[in-house]
Amino acid sequence: MRATAVFIQKEWLETWRTRRVLILLIVFLIFGILSPLFAKLTPELLKATLGNQMAVTLPKPTSVDSWTQFYKNITQMGIYIVAILFGGTVSQELAHGTLVNLVTKGLPRYAVVLAKFVVAYLQWVMAILLAFAVTFGYTWYYFPDNHSPHLWQGIVPVLIFGFFFIAVIVCGSSLSANSYSGLLATIIVVAVLYLINFWKDAQRFNPISLISDNVALTKGSETLQHLAPALWLSVGGAVLLLGFSIWLLNQRKF
Repeated sequence: MRATAVFIQKEWLETWRTRRVLILLIVFLIFGILSPLFAKLTPELLKATLGNQMAVTLPKPTSVDSWTQFYKNITQMGIYIVAILFGGTVSQELAHGTLVNLVTKGLPRYAVVLAKFVVAYLQWVMAILLAFAVTFGYTWYYFPDNHSPHLWQGIVPVLIFGFFFIAVIVCGSSLSANSYSGLLATIIVVAVLYLINFWKDAQRFNPISLISDNVALTKGSETLQHLAPALWLSVGGAVLLLGFSIWLLNQRKF
């Protein structure tokens, strides 16, 4: 595990030098600011475009609208930005041959996969929690109501989904030296999971449900216990994907 720790330090230094973590945090900071702001300004925008008579029939925005916008930003844009940033995390190393000297000098190949997963997942957690904290502050300021009493129940599944999502990216990136393999594999997996989610009986077991019912969890109309199968399958699936990634790297000749 010492080799993994050393490679984690190398990965973290690289992600800082390339400004990847800074880009990710700035993007998610913007999500955190825009979510409550968009919920607050929507009635005014509709009033300006549709007129007062149409706008007066719209319900007054609440904290639920702010959190709805937050989770839309994360699930409709945020996860794909993460996939773009980390889609070449292993494949770029393979394409440039930067692992050859390290592996021939005794670096275990599992250390590469684990280090890249850990560093990417830590950035996911940092970005999500930053956006969550900013959204919480602005939502509390703009919408001081009790319509969203279970905030942590809504965000925990997103963090768990990230565990699975990052493993998908790392696994996809390990398939070939093509820098787009991780992104392509991620898009395919997410698309398949969304298709499976149309089957109602499979929703409790589908990892994609962890980023689909967050507003209901926040309001208290859904519980984490109901999503427990998806939570456990996401963790188990991530472990299997990482194991497969290590196997793929072990099969590659340097």
